[in-house]
Amino acid sequence: MSRGSGLHVAIIMDGNGRWARERGLPRTRGHRAGAAAVRRVVEASPGLGVETLTLYAFSADNWKRPRPEVNALMRLLHRYLRTETAELVERGVRLKLLGRRDRLPTRVLKAAVDAEHATRDGDHLDLQLAIDYSARDALVRAAELLRGSQVPVCPDRFTHALSRAMNAQGAPRDVDLLIRTSGEERLSDFLLWECAYAEFVFTPTLWPDFGGEDLERAVEVFHRRERRFGGLSTRPAAAG
Repeated sequence: MSRGSGLHVAIIMDGNGRWARERGLPRTRGHRAGAAAVRRVVEASPGLGVETLTLYAFSADNWKRPRPEVNALMRLLHRYLRTETAELVERGVRLKLLGRRDRLPTRVLKAAVDAEHATRDGDHLDLQLAIDYSARDALVRAAELLRGSQVPVCPDRFTHALSRAMNAQGAPRDVDLLIRTSGEERLSDFLLWECAYAEFVFTPTLWPDFGGEDLERAVEVFHRRERRFGGLSTRPAAAG
């Protein structure tokens, strides 16, 4: 797959807690099952034309959760980064971390940086993990980069300048398809700028049950839609 020719799919992985509760299990078991779903989706993505896969792993708001659950999530993230790196390298997956790094536990940050370094030559799939991520925070930081610069008042030029400032802090390319699992239908402060023209697919499937076939169905829905970006339809009018 040549760079720039594939889809950017972003997923809000929702429903781990509900999945565990329905089975009478602790929430941590749901998060562990969710990690297995990540593996399935990463494996399926390249064959479905996905070039960039961005997963919402831990939002800035998730720090508000009970401390035991936050600690369990951080342990899970650390374990995933340490144990999956070799597999990512073998599959040609390049890993990148999105979000703040200054609040992450030292061992999680080190594991992430090590994984980024080890997978830097991957050319089959770009996997972006949004950890301690807030889209509003990303926009504020981009605006701060522009502070004092001579940005023209012209909206188009300002938009271009803000886009460059977002890219300077590692913002991903625009999202083509946004998927949210578990039946919820909101963005929850995820990739607000990058989702300006994204197609949304909401599914009732809980994240731990999500797999390659679910991703394939969502991609098929995406390809059936017409993306006009504010223009007129190019499809022929139906007869009759």
